[in-house]
Amino acid sequence: MKLRTFAILAILFMIAVPMFAQGTPPTSTGVFVLPVAFAMAIASGLCGLAQGKAIAAAAEGIARNPGAGGAIRILLLLGLAFIESLALFTFLKASV
Repeated sequence: MKLRTFAILAILFMIAVPMFAQGTPPTSTGVFVLPVAFAMAIASGLCGLAQGKAIAAAAEGIARNPGAGGAIRILLLLGLAFIESLALFTFLKASV
């Protein structure tokens, strides 16, 4: 089992090595960083509020119906992943 795990990790490391290769240095385009910071701050703040509201609603739902706790928990985790992805998409869009 250890040999198999080692072989899989070795293959993954060999695949990932080109990712760390140095390319041409990025050219300065003169992009102003402040709009990116504001976009990320707004997205992070709103995502935090949405996550808090989702967790509060899930806790209330589990308190009202403990039998549905498993289904509510799964949907909560899925919803939190979608909410967090909005902040990541904002970061990607704003930084490009």
